[in-house]
Amino acid sequence: MDDVRQKRARYRAWHRGFREADLILGPFADAYCPDFTDAQMSVFERMLEVPDPDLYGWIVGANDPPPEFDGEIMTLLKAFQPHKSRDQDGA
Repeated sequence: MDDVRQKRARYRAWHRGFREADLILGPFADAYCPDFTDAQMSVFERMLEVPDPDLYGWIVGANDPPPEFDGEIMTLLKAFQPHKSRDQDGA
């Protein structure tokens, strides 16, 4: 994965201007971006282009995401718990 691309996505995830989204997307990007494939990063980058209220609504389940975003990355986002590391499995 391109280091510059990864850093840019992580920065954008932390600095959206919508604090609730920042607190989910920032830690998510820190945890997952380093291991994303190019295809996964492309999906995440497209998600970061979505207006905050829409994206946040999809993540918290207030609204259904459109088919182009309702896949692996959205599933990871919905299940992500920022206070737990990826290595913890509910213990």
